[in-house]
Amino acid sequence: MEPNSPVFVALADPTRRQLLLTLAEASPRTATQLAEVYPITRQGILKHLHVLEEAGLVTVAQQGREKRYTLTPEPLSDLERWIEDLNALWDARLGRLKALVEGDRSP
Repeated sequence: MEPNSPVFVALADPTRRQLLLTLAEASPRTATQLAEVYPITRQGILKHLHVLEEAGLVTVAQQGREKRYTLTPEPLSDLERWIEDLNALWDARLGRLKALVEGDRSP
């Protein structure tokens, strides 16, 4: 996963992260329902939802005149794998540092 991927861009904003949490707890939701929870206009919520949709983190279903947004967690699995890979690299570096430090302490 590239650091400038749409998922990273979408998750960079705290409001969008909070929207994902809200949708994880209760989906689907309309933009109007979400705007009632946040101190943001409905139009502002729609802009955030558009970024999340472009990243594949939410899906939209039309029901009559309303659009309902639902969390799509699959892209988060890609992010989780990227974090695990990064963690493994750091663990390896720390292991080498530990071996170097402990090796210097030997008589």
